[in-house]
Amino acid sequence: MNSPVTLNRHGDIALLRIDNPPVNALSPAVVAGLVAAIDAFEADASYMALLLHGEGRTFVAGGDISSFDLPDFTTQPFNGTLARIEALGRPVVAALHGTVLGGGLELALACHWRVAHPKTQLGLPEVKLGILPGSLGTQRLPRVVGAELALDMIASGRSIGAAEARELGLVDELSDAAPLQAGIAFTEALLARGAGPRRISERTVSTETLAPDFFDRALADAARRKPFHPSARNIVRAVQASLLPFAEGEAAEARLFEELRVSPESKAMRHLFFAERLASKIPGLPRDTTLRPVRSVGVLGAGTMGGGIAMNFANAGIPTVLVETSQAALDRGLGIIRANYEASAAKGRLTAEQVEARMALLRGSLDDAALADCDLVIEAVFENMELKKQVCARLGAVCKPGAIIATNTSTLDVDVLAEATGRPADVVGMHFFSPANVMRLLEVVRGAKTAPEVLATVMQLARTIGKVAVVSGVCYGFIGNRMAEVYMREAEFLMMEGASPAQIDGAVEALGMAMGPCRMLDMAGIDVGAKTVIEYGKAGGLPPDDSYRAVVRKMFELGRFGQKTGAGYYRYDGRKPVDDPETARIAAELAAQHGIARRDDIPPQEIVERLLYPLINEGARILEEGIAYRPGDIDMVWVAGYGFPDHRGGPIHMADAIGLPQIAARLAHYAKTRGNPHGYWSISPLLASLAGQGKRLSDWQAA
Repeated sequence: MNSPVTLNRHGDIALLRIDNPPVNALSPAVVAGLVAAIDAFEADASYMALLLHGEGRTFVAGGDISSFDLPDFTTQPFNGTLARIEALGRPVVAALHGTVLGGGLELALACHWRVAHPKTQLGLPEVKLGILPGSLGTQRLPRVVGAELALDMIASGRSIGAAEARELGLVDELSDAAPLQAGIAFTEALLARGAGPRRISERTVSTETLAPDFFDRALADAARRKPFHPSARNIVRAVQASLLPFAEGEAAEARLFEELRVSPESKAMRHLFFAERLASKIPGLPRDTTLRPVRSVGVLGAGTMGGGIAMNFANAGIPTVLVETSQAALDRGLGIIRANYEASAAKGRLTAEQVEARMALLRGSLDDAALADCDLVIEAVFENMELKKQVCARLGAVCKPGAIIATNTSTLDVDVLAEATGRPADVVGMHFFSPANVMRLLEVVRGAKTAPEVLATVMQLARTIGKVAVVSGVCYGFIGNRMAEVYMREAEFLMMEGASPAQIDGAVEALGMAMGPCRMLDMAGIDVGAKTVIEYGKAGGLPPDDSYRAVVRKMFELGRFGQKTGAGYYRYDGRKPVDDPETARIAAELAAQHGIARRDDIPPQEIVERLLYPLINEGARILEEGIAYRPGDIDMVWVAGYGFPDHRGGPIHMADAIGLPQIAARLAHYAKTRGNPHGYWSISPLLASLAGQGKRLSDWQAA
């Protein structure tokens, strides 16, 4: 097998080429190839310099993450190779382009000189995997840019552009030439002026501008802001170690890296890394499926959701038309969009010119005939089946042949809506999450008759607008809201039994949830949640149980819609939730009405189990029914769309960490103690089977 690393000659310069597509990741074969190339360079004294460059679209965009789980994993082969590169007695140059990330930047830092294309991005994003740079990034970067900036880059995982890198001395020269040509020209100029090696490890980190308590404050801040992420604290300690002699800092980094690599938090976040990439691979859908062009988009409905959806396409440079039924609604919708953009500009995220350019891509209309030339039309009207059927029928008539018609429904039957258009092959669900211009998740609902090219087009379009797309089959609530339904069900039963919203939310927020169920629905809108339950009832989906979701229905009846009305499960002081005695009174009244026994003290562990174990159980049902293609898809939905903690890897990954036998046993316990007339606690056959075999849900694959 050919090595991904080759060594060739250009005059007196040795050209070390890395060719490991698609991103030249540092696989074991690449590291072995680097060793062989360095051996050959050292053995040939006729070479005056060594130039490293990457073939294809990038230099080196990181390490081989899949190898982190190997029992014999060690950073030593690569780290030792970096030490050899830096120790070479002849100048070593890195020609950088594309994305120089993680191990790629650590490789570049081991070289003596760096030349980069102006569009190059450089960074150390390992924190996003729950680890820290393990190949001396925490030691070399501070010696170049200073401890404060290095800590900011490593702790945030953010990248910087080549121009900033040049100002900081991280890059020595910028060149518009092709990377190899730029590298050769730079190296020849070095040799012409007699420049030799410069070793970053021989530098010291300046402490002149650092406050004496800088690292103490940084450590306290990391613990406060990211209490569930040990990587945040270890990164501070590793950068602090860069003030020590290089060998001591190297040893500290190695120890801190290994602590994180084997931690459950990093394993969970690495699971999500691979789950996100797998989510875009659709079984039975060839990679070369012909895509439909999407040059213009229409959105029907300019409310909060419709406006947010439209912003996604304007952000990507796609002309978009918003259609409303009244001028007032249209003006309000466009006004909110402009306000959102101007708020971003005020924070320095957009320029005034960018605001105007994006607004220029948006136009409003009161006539749905404006949708006739659009390649994709998304309906974003109220969650009401009859209304959406009428809208879909109209879109089927108005939209041009070949246009994709998408529904933004969060729970309704996409197949019913698809048939209403008269052209179901053109229809797909595109379930955006609120606020649609911010949330990363897009649930793509594949109907029974959705054409393959429609699905492929929407999945590609999701990447264009920066979304994490996960495909779901058709069922009530799809993946996310179907699981959220059982979560909210138990939250309301716990309220009627005597737990306060703050107790319920606090129990799961202590695990790292961004917000508990009560705060979540108050923010989304209790009216929205109640209407969903009402529509579910019309479709015959609710159990014959008058106490089911009784609280949300009562809140809706009383006009307590959450944050937007100042009261929901909580009372609101601005946006701050405050316990409301009226909620306790309503819950107690409903408990008496439905014969539900009240208790003074419901322990947090019971709250956690009753909220999350049915949710996990529903996830197992979704897998066995084929609604989700793979377990990781469910985890991505909940982490990207519902604030499930990334350090727990999603509900399926967390279930495996707890142990399926434990979850099955607790579900059986609640079936016995609470009764199970409506099947609320019945264990999924898949979960029961895997628990009995000592297997994991994450290992399950569709037949």
